[in-house]
Amino acid sequence: MQVESELGLSPWDVLHQGISRKTPLSIGGSVIVVSGLVLLLWIPLKQRLGVGTIANAITIGIVLDITVAFHPTPQALWLRWVVLLAGIVLVGFGSGVYIGVRLGPGPRDGLMTGLANTTIADRRVSIRLARFGIESAALVVGWLLGGTVGLGTVAFALLIGPLVQFFLERFDMGFHETGIIPAPKRL
Repeated sequence: MQVESELGLSPWDVLHQGISRKTPLSIGGSVIVVSGLVLLLWIPLKQRLGVGTIANAITIGIVLDITVAFHPTPQALWLRWVVLLAGIVLVGFGSGVYIGVRLGPGPRDGLMTGLANTTIADRRVSIRLARFGIESAALVVGWLLGGTVGLGTVAFALLIGPLVQFFLERFDMGFHETGIIPAPKRL
């Protein structure tokens, strides 16, 4: 929805688009490759893979390419903003739900929850701070690679952390008030 709003890509999609502009990969193909690379960052964070992790790493890129190919771009500016904001809320909602079922977070969300489980100066990192930091890094690298940045990018970067935290607190059975996200259940 955010890609089709043409108001600015999410920070990760700025990165994916930047990679796709510099390589023969489609934007969805770069999602899959970046997912694999992000999973390597899980190793020092001691995150566990789950079925949801693998499904996310593969299907998001495929669905993105298919959706972009067939979803029309709204013409009216107000409708493009509605589509953009609805997309951002859906990402927050979807993240809260699929992380909450504990079948394994997606690569990017696992990085976020892994960082949220770390302690810096005797304080836990909040979900919203971890998400904001990750999104910002992806945005800068993507922009340097030629990805498109717009007002929708700013909206996503500012809203996604609080939205994920809001929905995760409501949908994760056993979410601790300390913000500690337990590892996914083993199958």
